[in-house]
Amino acid sequence: MMTDKPVTSVLQAGIHLSEEQPAPYYVQLQRQLRALIDSGALSEGSHLPSERDLADTLKISRTTVKRAYDALRDADVIASGQGRGGTVVKGTPRVSPVMARLKGFTEEMRELGMEPSARLLGLQVVHERTIASIFARPSHAPLLHVRRLRLGNGTPMSRELAWYDLTLAPQLEDWSGEGSIYAWLRERCGISMAGAEQSIEAAMSSPQEMEAFGFDTPMPCLLIKRKSLDAEGRLIEYVEGTFRGDAYAYRVHLAG
Repeated sequence: MMTDKPVTSVLQAGIHLSEEQPAPYYVQLQRQLRALIDSGALSEGSHLPSERDLADTLKISRTTVKRAYDALRDADVIASGQGRGGTVVKGTPRVSPVMARLKGFTEEMRELGMEPSARLLGLQVVHERTIASIFARPSHAPLLHVRRLRLGNGTPMSRELAWYDLTLAPQLEDWSGEGSIYAWLRERCGISMAGAEQSIEAAMSSPQEMEAFGFDTPMPCLLIKRKSLDAEGRLIEYVEGTFRGDAYAYRVHLAG
């Protein structure tokens, strides 16, 4: 099979396997291929060489290449190519939402033409002194703590940690974690969200976020902290959402 010369050149220049490294060759290869993909050196749609061709190019065993490719497929980074016997680099969706009003992840994804979904990681009533102080509640005040992985078109986009004041919205204890929590607040608790105070800062992905996003090494992310208020100005929700930096570029409208 003939491979794309530009891709072969990128791989020859960007892949350097060494016996002096503690990681085995297949792990080194997996990490270095992922780095080339994340950096854009291998763009979406690039056809990677077949296992045999890459093994010949790098002078390593085909089994080593197969293990690296399989790991990248499991991480949803590459997929089997059609009609060429190789693989095709899968790109992370790039989104650039406008930050102008309070809206949930579901609404934001649909505005961008993407299909939102969520994976519930945890749902429990907690008593956390530090978080309770954010709500100006005593340390024993009950809070609903929600941990979710938010996805757009099946790609993990954000790892979200959220807390809700059960003193104001006790019906939330019955929420199953499915669907929009804003809709539940509106329909079951009679609470409509009216605004928020929000901050954005740079952060490196934690081990939990690396696992959620499929990163092999810590990567830049956006950490968004939000205090959401209802129509009466009461703090209902506090959220810390980590958004992957290779996917998000927020736009803000500024009045002149």
